[in-house]
Amino acid sequence: ALVPLGVWFVISILMLAGSSHGSATLWLRSPFQAAPFLLFMAVAFWHAALGLQVVVEDYVHNEGLKMAVLITIKMIIALASVISVLLLLRIYLGG
Repeated sequence: ALVPLGVWFVISILMLAGSSHGSATLWLRSPFQAAPFLLFMAVAFWHAALGLQVVVEDYVHNEGLKMAVLITIKMIIALASVISVLLLLRIYLGG
């Protein structure tokens, strides 16, 4: 899912290059742009969480520290996800 959404995201950003803040905001208020952007964010955060988890599991050998780091990563990813969704909704709803 990340590959086609990533391609869509890169193409969209390139098309918006040089545009004003207002036109970029107007672009993001379209449901045909906001929905894929929301999916892109969700998949990207999920991918980041899985990738960081693998790194920690492979390289942190102290079990207590490993659990603390994994919990911290999940909390940070969850917080960043919620903030991103709220900000996208704020733009989409015109706030």
